[in-house]
Amino acid sequence: MTALVITQSISLPATLLFTGAANLLTGVVFGIPLPVQPMKAIAAVAIARKFTVEENAAAGIVVAALVGILSITNLIDYVNRLIPVPVIKGIQVGAGLSLCLSAGTTMFAPLSWTGPWWGDNYLWALAAAILLLSTFLYPRLPYTIIIFATGIILSLLSQSSYTPTPAVSKIPIIHPSGQDFWKATTTASLGQLPLTLLNSVIAASALASDLLPSPPYPASPSVTALGTSVAGINLVACWFGAMPVCHGSGGLAGQYRFGARSGSSIIFLGLLKLILGVTTLFNPGPIVTVLSRIPTSLLGVMVLAAGVELAKVGESINTDAADLRLLDHNDTWDGKELKKLSERERKERFMVMLVTVATLTAFKNDAVGFIAGLVWHWGFKVAGKVEEWRARRQGTPFWRQIGHEEEESSGLLSHD
Repeated sequence: MTALVITQSISLPATLLFTGAANLLTGVVFGIPLPVQPMKAIAAVAIARKFTVEENAAAGIVVAALVGILSITNLIDYVNRLIPVPVIKGIQVGAGLSLCLSAGTTMFAPLSWTGPWWGDNYLWALAAAILLLSTFLYPRLPYTIIIFATGIILSLLSQSSYTPTPAVSKIPIIHPSGQDFWKATTTASLGQLPLTLLNSVIAASALASDLLPSPPYPASPSVTALGTSVAGINLVACWFGAMPVCHGSGGLAGQYRFGARSGSSIIFLGLLKLILGVTTLFNPGPIVTVLSRIPTSLLGVMVLAAGVELAKVGESINTDAADLRLLDHNDTWDGKELKKLSERERKERFMVMLVTVATLTAFKNDAVGFIAGLVWHWGFKVAGKVEEWRARRQGTPFWRQIGHEEEESSGLLSHD
């Protein structure tokens, strides 16, 4: 957000006010710590290409419109049912590892900060990491409040002579041209759309089910509800110069890791944003200056922890994943009954997830990882069907053939 303000690609007051209102609404409607976070693909392109407010708004409007169409027609729910859980888990784990890589490459390197010895990034990164470890002993420790408050204090004490570029201090009414829409669509929107659908809608819905199973929490938001929410927020806010936003599995994992358990935390965040937004209507410069001077090492430790929290959901791929839960006649899960998997099924599910993660991180693209995971999943399915067909032709029951193969693969010395 700070970087987009500095490049004059968004209006800071509009961003704070509209995202604050979105926090209030999502906190009330969904009742879980659902994040309202930047569309990172659009933000990356906007910062690199120094988008105007009109171009940045156009990028968010295009993505929101497409997501809205898929949600209203219920196509997004149909697509979600077709996507295998191992692929969704792979996207979640890949997103978590991407957060960790982002922390390591952009926040910890180079690890330096202008200021006296007590303002050195190395020391504060070590201190933040030690404090993070202490949360295992004291889970209710308000870690993020402490770290963020420390960052604000260090920013105020900074002797940096940095002066931000004059930001957009008003709430404009945006009128993107056809050229703005064309440039935004071809450079930013097409890259953001699969990211929003896969990570911000489908993966976020699945993660909510994993982290906050019902009961006692509210029922996990459906992909249709999340898609409609993303569309509604941006189709209103972007016309006033606000930053394009979405929900996301990374933000949900981070907020869960640091103690958020209900919508009340998001409502409180929204209220703070609204107060800050009203303040920036008069002069956003001081706030931008303070935010831009926060040592990146402190933010990096929090991003790293959020990434690990998101990536570790992969451990449930063969234990209590959503597709293994046996529902009762009310379509609810009692937290106990699970489908039993064969050793072959366990290995195949893990391999599909691993291929999705590896491809996503290698190409830094959720869509590429998604396609690779699907190909691997259906490759296993086709191979299984071929083996069944061969077994029928040979007159050998398929289940006996599989047992024989596993017995031979175990090695001679493993038998008594």
